[in-house]
Amino acid sequence: MKKITWLKWSEVGSMMSENTSVSPAGGITPLQQMLASGTGALFTSLFVTPLDVVKIRLQAQRTPFSKVLSVECVPWSVHQSKWKCFVYCNGLMDHLYVCQNGSSCTAWYKAPTHFTGTLDAFVKITRYEGIRSLWSGLPPTLVMAVPATVIYFTTYDQLRDYLRCRMGRQGPHVPLVAGALARLGAVTVISPLELIRTKMQSRPLSYRELRVCIQSSVAQDGWLSLWRGWGPTVLRDVPFSALYWFNYELVKEWLCRQSRLDEATFMVSFTAGAVSGTVAAVLTLPFDVVKTQRQIELGDMETLRVAASKSSSTWLLLRRIRAESGTRGLFAGFLPRVIKVAPACAIMISTYEFGKTFFQKLNQERQLSSL
Repeated sequence: MKKITWLKWSEVGSMMSENTSVSPAGGITPLQQMLASGTGALFTSLFVTPLDVVKIRLQAQRTPFSKVLSVECVPWSVHQSKWKCFVYCNGLMDHLYVCQNGSSCTAWYKAPTHFTGTLDAFVKITRYEGIRSLWSGLPPTLVMAVPATVIYFTTYDQLRDYLRCRMGRQGPHVPLVAGALARLGAVTVISPLELIRTKMQSRPLSYRELRVCIQSSVAQDGWLSLWRGWGPTVLRDVPFSALYWFNYELVKEWLCRQSRLDEATFMVSFTAGAVSGTVAAVLTLPFDVVKTQRQIELGDMETLRVAASKSSSTWLLLRRIRAESGTRGLFAGFLPRVIKVAPACAIMISTYEFGKTFFQKLNQERQLSSL
C-alpha cells in the first residue's frame, strides 16, 4: 500500500515538473498567481479605502478644499491659496485626485456635515450619504492599481523562483533582489498610465484630444516626459519592496519555526505582512514625503495648465526639507503612513498566500483525479 501511494505521488511530481507553465516552488501557474494577486488587491482596496476616505473628509473639515492645500500633502512650510489636488490611497497605490477649479471635489466634500472624530465620520457618512460614499473615487483607481499589483506580485514570485533555481539555494538576498526588480518593472509600466489618468481628470478630454495632448508633450519634452515623477516613485517603492520581501520571508520563517509549522497559515502571513510593511514604511518615509510633493507639483501643473518646469532633484528636495523643518520634516506623516500601510500589507499578502494555497491544493487534486 505504501509503495502504491509513493508511486502515485512520484507520478504527480513528474507530471507537474513536465508542465513548464507551473511555478517550480509554488506548484501553481502564472495565471493562478495573477488571479490570487488580483483577488488580494480587490480585498485590500475594499478594506483600506474607507479609512483613507474618512481621513480626507476629516482633513477637509479642518482645511476645506477651496481654501488651502492639504497639510499632509506638503508637510513643510508651503503657502498656496487653493487646494487643487490631494493624494488618495486605495491601499495598493497612491493616486493624485485633481479638483477642477479648486472646488468641485463633490465626491469628497458633499455636505457640510460636522464630524467629531473618526468613528463619528464613519457613522454620519454612512447615514447621510449612503454606505457607497465610503468608497468614493475607488473604481477609477482600480483600473490601474489592480493590474499594477498583479504585475508586481506575479513578477516577484517568478523572479524569486527563478533565482532560487539558478543559485540552488534559498539565500536571504533572493527576496531582496526579486522584490526590488519586480517593483521597478511595475512602476515603469504604470507610471505613464497614471500621468494620462491625471491629464484626463484635470479637464474633460476626448480620446482624440488626449492623443494630441500626449503627442505635443512628447514633441516638446521627449518620450521621457511620460515618466515624469518616475524617479521619486522608484526611490520610494523599490527600497520599500526590497525591505518588505526580505523582512517578510524572514519573519514568516521565524513564526513558522516558533509555531512548529511546516507551512505558513493565514495568521502567520497576516502578522509577517504587517510587521514587514511597518518596518519598510518607516525606513522609506523620507522618500514618501518627496514623492508626495512631486505628485502635488504634477497635479498643480495639469490643473493650472502651465508648462512643465525643471523640478529639483530628489536629493535637493530632501536637503531643502531638512533645512526648513529639520530631520522631523523628513518623517512627517509617520503615524498616518504606518496606520495605512500595515493593514494594507497584511491583508494583501495573507489573501495572496491563501489564494496560492487554494490553487496549489486544487492542482494536486486535479492531478490525482486524472490518474
